[in-house]
Amino acid sequence: MNLLPAFTKSQLALRNGQDKPEIWIAYKGIIYDVSNSRLWKKGKHYEHWAGQDLTEELKDAPHTHLVFEKFKPIGKLK
Repeated sequence: MNLLPAFTKSQLALRNGQDKPEIWIAYKGIIYDVSNSRLWKKGKHYEHWAGQDLTEELKDAPHTHLVFEKFKPIGKLK
């Protein structure tokens, strides 16, 4: 079984596309690496910013949670 490492909200916040090269977002406690997505260039996707938990924001998105299947889960949010 592959256990994902845990990251704090502060660690997630550093992966916002500005401070470090990685671009991460969290959804329902899982952190995804969206660095290779053309839709997350510079850590911004429409009105959403990387480096944070987007669980609540997804309710207003035009897509469903299935969009996260495109991205590799790389950790859990502490």
